[in-house]
Amino acid sequence: MSCKWVNRDARDNSPMSDVHSDQLLSEVAALPNLPGVYRYFDAAGAVLYVGKARNLKKRVANYFQKSHGGTRIGHMISKIVRMETTVVRSEAEALLLENNLIKSLKPRYNILFRDDKSYPYLKIAAHTFPRLAYYRGATDRKHRYFGPYPSAWAVKESIQLLQKVFKLRTCEDTVYTNRTRPCLLYQIKRCTGPCVGYITPEAYAHDVANAEAFLMGDTQVVLSQLESRMTMHAEKLQFEQAAELRNQMSALSRVLHQQSIEIASDKDVDILAVQVQGGRACVNLAMVRGGRHLGDRAYFPVHVDDAAQMYDSERESEGSPDAVSVASQVLEAFIAQHYLDVPVPATLVLSEQVGRELIEAVSQQAGIRITAVFQPREQRRHWLEMAQTNAQLQLARLLAEEGSQQARTRALVDALELAPDDLDSFRVECFDISHTAGEATQASCVVFEHHAMQNREYRRYNIDGITPGDDYAAMRQVLHRRYGKLAEVIAAETDAPPPGDADGAGSDAPPATKAARMPDLVLVDGGKGQVSMAREVFGELGLPLSLIVGVEKGEGRKVGLEELVFADGREKVYLGKDSAALMLVAQIRDEAHRFAITGMRAKRAKVRVGGSQLEDIPGIGPKRRARLLQRFGGIRGVAAASVEDIASVEGIAADLAEEIYRALH
Repeated sequence: MSCKWVNRDARDNSPMSDVHSDQLLSEVAALPNLPGVYRYFDAAGAVLYVGKARNLKKRVANYFQKSHGGTRIGHMISKIVRMETTVVRSEAEALLLENNLIKSLKPRYNILFRDDKSYPYLKIAAHTFPRLAYYRGATDRKHRYFGPYPSAWAVKESIQLLQKVFKLRTCEDTVYTNRTRPCLLYQIKRCTGPCVGYITPEAYAHDVANAEAFLMGDTQVVLSQLESRMTMHAEKLQFEQAAELRNQMSALSRVLHQQSIEIASDKDVDILAVQVQGGRACVNLAMVRGGRHLGDRAYFPVHVDDAAQMYDSERESEGSPDAVSVASQVLEAFIAQHYLDVPVPATLVLSEQVGRELIEAVSQQAGIRITAVFQPREQRRHWLEMAQTNAQLQLARLLAEEGSQQARTRALVDALELAPDDLDSFRVECFDISHTAGEATQASCVVFEHHAMQNREYRRYNIDGITPGDDYAAMRQVLHRRYGKLAEVIAAETDAPPPGDADGAGSDAPPATKAARMPDLVLVDGGKGQVSMAREVFGELGLPLSLIVGVEKGEGRKVGLEELVFADGREKVYLGKDSAALMLVAQIRDEAHRFAITGMRAKRAKVRVGGSQLEDIPGIGPKRRARLLQRFGGIRGVAAASVEDIASVEGIAADLAEEIYRALH
């Protein structure tokens, strides 16, 4: 082997030989000189970093051979206890696998773009008289989808435009099949009234075809076809039909005139602009579909500084002479991660240069040839300048908001006389209990960290085995379940004797990857009673009472008059109506209340009716849900039924039956 850790003596000369195990260093020495992807893990099993390499042995060995001093890279390397590698056939495969793993594992030292909601589409549903609809979710081949669009607003604007010009219906099939006279949309000339037979299927099909051509950018083709049809009707002396087509052409011409700034020869283009400032970055994605500029969306990656240092270290280890800007690194990370799940257009207009191998890898995955344009001209240049301006504005807004959020966190820390090690990692967990006269009791736990609410770490707890309506018992149960196991881990790490009764703790405790860290503050929504119960639980678990603070409603339960109650015996504190600290406490408390009550209502509805899942399906209201549950005896019966059985229920059309079947499977 060519690696320097073939024997024990060689390992003793390594800068990291006193930090890492012999097994890990032996694994590094045995790596092949092949392309691949590597993952580093810490003692808690959390992923620290995911990287790719043309030569696994050379790249990975560099981390352990070189002394990185007190840098962030050195801090990360000192935490590595385990490594996994995957050998691939090419650098392109390594790049795609790397970014798949980054998205799924969310490592601490990689540039990471948080998952956003799926993009919305404009859907033309399959039907004799197809329907225009806003759609978000998985697509199928049965219907036609156009997009994706950057926002719901862009989809709805396009639907309104198509209604004005082509007058396609937007009503649901259940409404459509039960109409006996045209609705208001027909009266205001936004629909041709297919529900009552005011248009033939052939004429409606022409309108649908023209709408699809317009969405794909073939506007001149649409105008030519409309003109030909108008002339044909005029020659046959069918002047009413000719006049209708003339009006449609006029409406389309007005739309094209109004949007002349947006229309261009490019049909589908994504414009990507990057701004980096103050350790934060913004990628602004602008979308052009069918030649129309549909708007943009901003993305804010995390771990930019840490990942940039790792990237520079890797290039140095490979002897690459060309420096790559942080903006280029951010843009490459976005392209690699974003287009794993989202369709990529044939043209990308970029504010920074990216590696050719990245574009080739994305092209290979998408199955189309992709052109990346840097320093564009004419209309593309105008689009890029707009995207760059939006990126600057969005990043400036983010930095201003973060400054304000940090000020609120600082105000709370100062008001409570706390001394966290790091203000950015100051963590608050807040609990609330919700039920309806003792029914469907649920507790919520919401988390505030990094100056923001951390939605992914929210948890709900079903409360059982207590007297209905006993909020104190519910609080006791949820605190035991949340912190019981964690208290045992902390005691074991500090070689302290195990705490008292931690019955009820288990899988509901915070993840082990948090390295057995308690929050800096535990808020409970309530006054002395709830605080006393929390004090008892923390006493049993051997946890510090100074962490517990109750939020007691003020006189008349008015907002802004809340007082803070302490479990360690301190006097109650009123922070003041305009206090930034109180505003933050109120925000966290209100979020815990919202999260608890929505969970309780969902649980109550499920218990009472037997299937809140049904009401989440578009077109299913209380009446149809009741009919389904009555026919099949409950939600399980509906799930076990076939599409044909579901369609046999009164008021359930075949298309809706298919939607129900898909939603429950």
